[in-house]
Amino acid sequence: MKILLIIPAYNEEENILNVYNTIKEYNEKNEQKLDYIIINDGSKDNTLNILEGNNINHINLVHNLGIGGAVQTGYKYAYENNYDIAIQFDGDGQHDINYVSNICEPLLEGQANMCIGTRYLDKTTSEFKSTFMRRLGKNIISFFIKLLCHKKITDPTSGFRAVDKDIIKVFAKNYPTEYPEPESTVEVLVNGYKVVEVPVSMNERIGGTSSINIWKSVDYMVKVNLAVIIDSINFKKKGGKR
Repeated sequence: MKILLIIPAYNEEENILNVYNTIKEYNEKNEQKLDYIIINDGSKDNTLNILEGNNINHINLVHNLGIGGAVQTGYKYAYENNYDIAIQFDGDGQHDINYVSNICEPLLEGQANMCIGTRYLDKTTSEFKSTFMRRLGKNIISFFIKLLCHKKITDPTSGFRAVDKDIIKVFAKNYPTEYPEPESTVEVLVNGYKVVEVPVSMNERIGGTSSINIWKSVDYMVKVNLAVIIDSINFKKKGGKR
């Protein structure tokens, strides 16, 4: 079983070495080894020097493509190298590698094509506290996904997700660039694939700061819901295929 962590990184000089070390420690302790590829998305800080100086496996994007373009680069790598499962894993330290087996299990048992790690199914699992605006935003996005795709997704903006070979192929060819997590979830659901969620714990950022503020949250909430509505209509008009 070949499993790949896809790790997009933009200006993560404070975090990326710690993330790499958590993968290394995990592989030393577990029988199932995890491969990884870090996508340096045109970082302007010292991220690339850290990757090169420590011989860390990476792809360097000369220009910043944004999270969607960086993640799709990882899916292309996964497809070309025949991986069985690909897992999106943040380069800022928020995702807990100890939950990798949890999000892979439904795929290995044939219960799903995509498994999303959620902070909201079991409140005792995660100590991560999102802001009120983010919680409000995810609830509204969940409502529209349920309305349009008939599937409740409690954490539609979670970037901690695992997909099987079928979805790797889909995402290698087409992956949303504007609002990748909710839009890609809609694409998978409309195409008739199975999506499940499992509870996970998430951490605060190891270092650095988030660029999200209240006005960006409001803007995001409005635009992502419009994108979800438009995507679901377009996918259905095309018979569930792009």
